[in-house]
Amino acid sequence: MAKETTRREILKGSLAMAGLGVIGMPEWAFPALAQGETLMQFTDVSDDVQWIRDAERRIIDVRQIDGPFTPNEQFFTTQHYGHPGVDVDAYRLRVSGLVDSPLELSMDDLRAMPSRDLIFGFECSGNRGPLNGLSSNGRWTGVSLRTVLQRAGVQNAAREFVLFGADRGEEEVIWRGRPFNVEQQYGRSLERDQALSDEPLLAYDLNGEPLSEHQGRPLRLLVPGWYGAPNVKWLAEIHAQKDQYLGRWQARSYRTLKGQMINGEMKWVETAISTMNLKSYVARVTAVGGAHNVFGVVLNDGTPIDSVEVKIDDGEWQAATLDPETMREKYGWKFFNYRWEGATPGEHTVVSRVTDVNGNVQPTAEELGDKLTFLEAHEQFPRNVIIA
Repeated sequence: MAKETTRREILKGSLAMAGLGVIGMPEWAFPALAQGETLMQFTDVSDDVQWIRDAERRIIDVRQIDGPFTPNEQFFTTQHYGHPGVDVDAYRLRVSGLVDSPLELSMDDLRAMPSRDLIFGFECSGNRGPLNGLSSNGRWTGVSLRTVLQRAGVQNAAREFVLFGADRGEEEVIWRGRPFNVEQQYGRSLERDQALSDEPLLAYDLNGEPLSEHQGRPLRLLVPGWYGAPNVKWLAEIHAQKDQYLGRWQARSYRTLKGQMINGEMKWVETAISTMNLKSYVARVTAVGGAHNVFGVVLNDGTPIDSVEVKIDDGEWQAATLDPETMREKYGWKFFNYRWEGATPGEHTVVSRVTDVNGNVQPTAEELGDKLTFLEAHEQFPRNVIIA
C-alpha cells in the first residue's frame, strides 16, 4: 500500500530551508522525499506505468519531483515527425520573407549574441490527469527572438512570423472533400506584437547544458506562459509574412472546441492553443511525523497567483502553503503543500484548486462541460489515495 524511502535531497538552485512546522517539517516541504517519509499509494495510477513510452515520447512521474528543475534526461517530450537529426556543425537558422536582410546564422553566431536565462515550466496541451506527466520545469538559456529579427530588419508589412522546425512528414489535407497528400513541416506562428516583444526566446541550453535531441537540438523556440505545442523544436527557419499562417498543426490539430453563450445563444467556437490556462494538480501524498503532506504543482500563463486550496473528501476547502521560492519565478511552475492532520486509514479523495490575483478560479470538470476536445485540460482533478 505504501512505499518507504530513506533519501533526502537538498533542493537544487535557489531553494532554501524555511522554518520548521509543528510536525517537524518545513512550512513548505522539500519537494524531495525526506528521510522516513512514506509515499501513499494513488489508486488512479498503476504501479507499472511506463514513464518512458518509446523514443518519441517521455512523461515524468510527478510523485518523484525532487527539485524546482526537471533533470534534462527526464524532461517530458513528444513530437509528431520523429527526430530530424540536425547536424549542429552545419546548422544554419534562416530568416526570410519580409525582412531587409535575410540571414543564415550558425550556432556560433547565435551564441555570440546577447543571451539571457528564462525559468519556464510548461505542459503539453494534451497533458491531463491522473498522470499529468507531460509537464516539466527548467532554466533555459538563449537569445531573444527580437534580437534576431532586429538584425534582419523587419519590414512594416510583416504581420506574422512563422517558425518552422526541421521535422516534417507527409499529411493528408482535405479540401472540400478532396484529399491531397503533401509534405508538411512542423510550424507555428506569432503575431508581430508577440514576436517583437521581449518574451520569446530562442533557446540552446537547458539547465546549463546544450539541448538534447529530444529537446530540439540545437535550437528551439520558447514562448513563456504558452503550452508546449507553439514552442517549436529543431528550429530551422523564421519567415516573416503579411498573411495568416494556416499550417496543419496550428490551424487544424491544435485547436480547442467549446461552446460559449454569445448574446443569449450557444456558439461553438474554435480557438488556437496558445497561453496556458490556470491549473493545479496534486502530485503526491506522504506520511511524515504523525501527519500527512499533500504536495502539488501550479502551472499557468504567468499571471500572479493569489492562493491554492486543498479539499479532502467532502470537506471544506483549506488553504495550502505556497512555496515562496518558486513563487518568485513568473513563468516557472509553483509548488504548494497542505498539512493534513487526523487522516483516517482507507481510501480518500484529495483535490486542489488555484486562484490568481484577477479572481480566476480553476474550474471543475462540470464547469467545463461545454468543452468538447481534450486539449487544454485544466479542470480540478480529484486524486484517489490510500492512507495506510
